[in-house]
Amino acid sequence: MQQHESHKVSKVIPMTADNELQQSVLDELREEPSLDAAHIGITADKGVVTLTGSVCSYAEKLIAEEAAKRVFGVRAVANEVHVQLCDGHKRTDSEIAKAAVDALRWHSMVPDEWVKVTVDKGWVTLEGTVDWKYQKDAADHAVRHLTGVRAVTNAIAVKPTTPLKIGEVKHRIFEAFRRNAELEARRIGIDAHENKVVLHGNVHDWSELREAQRAAWSAPGVAEVENRLVVVP
Repeated sequence: MQQHESHKVSKVIPMTADNELQQSVLDELREEPSLDAAHIGITADKGVVTLTGSVCSYAEKLIAEEAAKRVFGVRAVANEVHVQLCDGHKRTDSEIAKAAVDALRWHSMVPDEWVKVTVDKGWVTLEGTVDWKYQKDAADHAVRHLTGVRAVTNAIAVKPTTPLKIGEVKHRIFEAFRRNAELEARRIGIDAHENKVVLHGNVHDWSELREAQRAAWSAPGVAEVENRLVVVP
């Protein structure tokens, strides 16, 4: 009597676009030398990436977000990573506040006399007014890497002393776009009202989105930029 061997056929589950994006983000995080991605979870849904888990510092949380945004196909990032300070990273609020004041004082781009610092359980809040957006950003960068910081709220207001000339702002921004090889000005729309600039349209990736926003903020007199640009790979 002839016996028939039974063969099990394994079903191969094809990789979906979300699976591939999830793996790509994971690979990018693992390759980032300034980040320990061992405790970071990643999910992807139609280009929206969610980061979960924990890291030892606020700086690592932001590094994870930037790494995810570098991956082609990522349209948005939800950063739900918690900062769980590791041994040796804990500081009192007084220690953090003193370190923050010193960091702001020593940063050449920050008018530290206009910036006030409060700290509550490791959460740093920056308040005050500056003339330019780059000064607000510099204050944020000065404190985000300090040991013991769990989060930063940048409530600094940009109040330019130079009046915004609406007739010139669009021209200046489009010229900045034209000079930048990474941007396609024809895909980006610009509206200006009083001291506010609104960007709308599509860009290919996050680097284009950031460059468009930087160019808008570079115009004198701009106090607010509303970025409605959509990442469409």
